[in-house]
Amino acid sequence: MSDEAAIRVNFGRPMPVFPLAAVTLMPHAVVQLHVFEERYKQMVTDALDGPGQIAMAVFEGDLWQEDYHGRPPLRTAVCVGQIMQHQRLPDGRYLLAVHGICRGRIVEELPEDEERLYRMAVLEPIGINPVDEEEVATIRSRLERMLSRTRLADLKDAEQVVAHLRDESVPTPAILELLAFTVFGEPELRYQLLAEPNVHRRAEIVEGELATLEQLLRRAAPQRGVEGVKGCSWN
Repeated sequence: MSDEAAIRVNFGRPMPVFPLAAVTLMPHAVVQLHVFEERYKQMVTDALDGPGQIAMAVFEGDLWQEDYHGRPPLRTAVCVGQIMQHQRLPDGRYLLAVHGICRGRIVEELPEDEERLYRMAVLEPIGINPVDEEEVATIRSRLERMLSRTRLADLKDAEQVVAHLRDESVPTPAILELLAFTVFGEPELRYQLLAEPNVHRRAEIVEGELATLEQLLRRAAPQRGVEGVKGCSWN
């Protein structure tokens, strides 16, 4: 069960797997998906007949580009997503809103099935232990300072993130996920953050990347001018 979303995930049952080229979903986040391939239309239909959950996975390496319609290898870390809204179009395509529930790890893939076009896997949960907000209070304070009192305040999403940091009802892990998607666009970094189960380690990675980004912004400021930097995105 995910404490983050209060939605039960049965890790004792195999789950449909939806692999893409890069990390598409993190816990707490919501992603809009357009599902048009036959195998994934079948996957969504079957998922909606059950708990409505799918594992958003990532292809391993570049082999998927040559074997996309086969079974190219997958990286082990996934984000379990809950289909919150869906619209089935007349031709069978789906428009989905999927909410990230928790992290998981692929333990074993099920063999191919003649009737099932999509892949399924047995998962195990990772990083779902409750977080003591008192233990991460200093992390939260440092992030607020970095995003409000340094050049990072010039990022277009900085004000939104700072507002969340000042709102005690927003969990710190959720803010780390928000940063992963609004500030960091590098695919390998996003996967590293998805695969890391420990919130303190994720916070260290985020702080380190923000520090590097702040240095880049300081160096760029004299060339661009303050007005040119304001609202910039480095995705």
